[in-house]
Amino acid sequence: MGLMKRPMILFLTGILLPAVGLFPVSAAKGAEKRPPNIVFVLADDLGYTDLACNGSRFYETPNIDRLARQGMKLSNFHQCQNCTPTRAALMSGQYSPRTGVYTVGGIDRFNWRSRPLRPVDNVQNLPLDRAIVARQLKQAGYATGMFGKWHIGQEGEYHPGRRGFDEAIVSMGAHFKFVTSPKVEYPEGQYLADFLTDRAVDFIRRHQSHPFFLYLPHFAVHAPHDAKPDLVEKFKGKTAAGGHSSPVYAAMIYSVDESVGRIMRVLEELKLEENTVLIFSSDNGGVGGYVREGILDANDITDNTPLRNGKGSLYEGGIRDPFLVRWPGVVRPGTRCDVPSIHVDLYPTLLEISGAPRPPQVLDGESLVPLFRNPDAGLRRDAIYQHFPGYLGAGRGTWRTTPVSLIHAGDWKLMEFLEDGRLELYNLRNDLGERKNLAGEMPEKTRELHARLLQWRRDVGARLPTKNEGVATSPNSPGKP
Repeated sequence: MGLMKRPMILFLTGILLPAVGLFPVSAAKGAEKRPPNIVFVLADDLGYTDLACNGSRFYETPNIDRLARQGMKLSNFHQCQNCTPTRAALMSGQYSPRTGVYTVGGIDRFNWRSRPLRPVDNVQNLPLDRAIVARQLKQAGYATGMFGKWHIGQEGEYHPGRRGFDEAIVSMGAHFKFVTSPKVEYPEGQYLADFLTDRAVDFIRRHQSHPFFLYLPHFAVHAPHDAKPDLVEKFKGKTAAGGHSSPVYAAMIYSVDESVGRIMRVLEELKLEENTVLIFSSDNGGVGGYVREGILDANDITDNTPLRNGKGSLYEGGIRDPFLVRWPGVVRPGTRCDVPSIHVDLYPTLLEISGAPRPPQVLDGESLVPLFRNPDAGLRRDAIYQHFPGYLGAGRGTWRTTPVSLIHAGDWKLMEFLEDGRLELYNLRNDLGERKNLAGEMPEKTRELHARLLQWRRDVGARLPTKNEGVATSPNSPGKP
C-alpha cells in the first residue's frame, strides 16, 4: 500500500488547483484535467533588441515573433550580467549572495590585482544543498528533461541528471563537432541547436500523455560565432540596420528561432499547445554596445541600442533580456507587461503553475502568474536587486564592470560602485539609455534608494570585496564599466 499512496497524493495535488482557477479554462474543462506542461527555452547571449519583435530590422525571428503575438512580452525582465549566475538563480530561485555564484570561473580570470579591491571568491558550482526547480516539479509528478548548456557544475553529483532532471544531456563550447555529457552519437556536421531541438522534440513526444517540464538552454548565440552555411548566405547582402549587420550572427539567431518553431509545431501537432506554458528568454545582454563606452577593442557582434552597454555590464544592455510567455486561456495574446521582474521570479512562478511543493531553501523571487493574468497587476514587492562584487575585463585595461550593486524600484535604478562609493541614479522611464545621472539633482531619492540597497545587502548576507593591499593608491574612477 505504501507504494500506491505517493502517486495518488501527487495526482490530487494536480487536480485541486483548477478549482481555484490556476489552470486555463480549456485545460480545466478538458478530459485530462492535468497541470500544464512547461517548456522553457533559454538563448545564450541574445540581446534585448536581437529579435524582430523587439525592434531589430536586420535579424529575422518569425517563430519567436509569432510567440510574442500569441502571448505576453515582459519588457522589463532582468538576468545577471553573464551566464553562470543567471543559471544558478533560475535553478535555485536565489540571488547571487545566497549561492555565492557571481560570475564565470574564478576571480583570477581578469587582472583584479591592478584594481583597488579584491573580489569576493566565486562559487563555480551551484551548491548541492539547493533544490533546483526541476526537483520540485518532479515531486509534483512532472517528467523533467534538460538539453543544452548547464554551466553550474556538471561533474558527478552536480550534473543536472543527478539533481532532478529525469533526462539530461549537457553540451556547450562548440556549435559543430560538439561534445556531450553523457556522450551521445550524432550525425557528422550536425549543428548543436538542431541536435538539442531533436532531443527536445523527442522528449515531448515520449511524455505527451502526462505533465512534463522541458528546459532547453541553447548554447547559441554564444561565441564562437559559427552558423550553418546556408543560413549565413541568407543574410549576406542584407542591408545593416541599427548596429545589426553580421550575417553569421543573424544566422545563429535564425537557428534559435527555428528551434522555437519546431517546439511550437510539435505542441500543435500533438494538441498540447492549449495546456502548455511556453517561455522564451536569454541569459544576459547581447555582446555589443562597448565601443560607445570607449572599449574600442571589444567585439561588438551586435548592438543593444537603446540600452546602454552589453554583456558583462550591469547597465541595462547587460542585464535586460527578452522574456515571452504563451499560456492559452490565461495570458491574453499580444499583451505587454512593464513591471520590473528578474531571474529569481521564475522558480516561484513554475511552482504556482505546476502546484509543486516549495523547496527547503529561501526563495527570493515572486510568482509572475498575477502579471500573466493581468499585465497591469502589481506584485507584493516593489524592488529588484543585483550584487556583483568582482570585475569583468574587456581588454587593454578597460572593464565591462567593476564591483557594483543596484536596486531597481519602479522607474528608478540606483547603482553603487564599490571601489569609490560613487552613486548613479537613473529614471528608466525617461532615460532608458542611462545617460543622465540624477544622483546630484535628487539627493533625497538617492538616499532613500541607497538605504534600501544597503538593507537588502544585509538581509541576504551579501559579501563585499575587500581592499587590495597590493595597490598603493586607488584610481580616480572605477574604470570604464
